[in-house]
Amino acid sequence: MYECFLEIAYEAELNTKEDPELLAAASEICNENPATRATAITELRKMIFERGQCKPHRTDDAFLLRYLRARNFIVPRAHKLLVRYCSFREENEHLYKGVDLWSLMKVNDAYEGIMFDRPDVGRLSIFRFGTWDPSEFPVEDLVRAGMAMTEIGIRQPKLQVLGGSVIVDMEGLTLRHISTLTPTVAYQIVSLMGVSMPARMKTCHIINYSWLLNTFFYLFKKFIPQQAWDKIFFHGSDLKSLHQHIDPECLPPRYGGTCRNHGSFRKWLQKIKQYRDEQFDREMKALGYDVKE
Repeated sequence: MYECFLEIAYEAELNTKEDPELLAAASEICNENPATRATAITELRKMIFERGQCKPHRTDDAFLLRYLRARNFIVPRAHKLLVRYCSFREENEHLYKGVDLWSLMKVNDAYEGIMFDRPDVGRLSIFRFGTWDPSEFPVEDLVRAGMAMTEIGIRQPKLQVLGGSVIVDMEGLTLRHISTLTPTVAYQIVSLMGVSMPARMKTCHIINYSWLLNTFFYLFKKFIPQQAWDKIFFHGSDLKSLHQHIDPECLPPRYGGTCRNHGSFRKWLQKIKQYRDEQFDREMKALGYDVKE
């Protein structure tokens, strides 16, 4: 039964259509008003051309809507986010330009997704960098996978509205891992978690850490915006503390939860490849990815 539900969830990852239930949630979560939505999109598009601070590869309604939803339909804030997104892409072309999208399956368990989205948690993503062997592939591939995962995720209207939560599980993290995390890599990871992407991050939870946390977090904290600090929680190995923020119904058994609709980044990307359509290939190629058959 769980496999059946999971398969349906994977197939739905490529759904870019909106439904009445989603629009009702968008009104409550994103301050989206169907009566004024088109006006806000037009205003954002006008701001892009008048200010000339960025040259996005797209300016169609569906694309601009992502930025408005991510910033509660406050047009100047949405524009500021779009400028950051364009700047990030210009500064980090190596993270996507000519990257073989399917080759990123090598990342495997370093990212894990819970295919059980709901308004209070959104999409739950789990970072398990301790499962990564630095001798197999460079840290840049972890960032490339994170960027591809975000770009694919924000195509889906449901995730634009619901956003997501993140668990950073530091179990297995060693000095060998930490040594690969340069300030540049830390900046890139923070940018992908919502600073430079139209993604709504609800909360971030740090678990299973040791004294290495000080070194790990020192690299990241200077890139984290002040307003994001109230969304970051430290739980150590206390699962009860984690459960106060994330319902065990949304967590895999590893964290004392009951959710079995979860899978590795490898499996998720395999399913994206299986269910993708021409529109998906077209959009990902426009972003710079190499999408092979």
